[in-house]
Amino acid sequence: MDTRTPEVPCGDLLQNAAENLLLEVEEHFQALTTTLNLRMEEMGSRIEDLQRNVDDLMTQAGIENSIKEPAT
Repeated sequence: MDTRTPEVPCGDLLQNAAENLLLEVEEHFQALTTTLNLRMEEMGSRIEDLQRNVDDLMTQAGIENSIKEPAT
């Protein structure tokens, strides 16, 4: 008696569909990660610009910044 399970074409279709879905989710996740990283870099640049502008305004107003950021 053969104890192997018969091959089910539906099983292959289901496996292919699951693999395709996982690949699609992975692609979307990678795209979101890339977008998020770019936006974080942009936000970091904006914060640095804002800090420079605040420092300039404080200098113009004759106020010294008592909190100095370490140079990076």
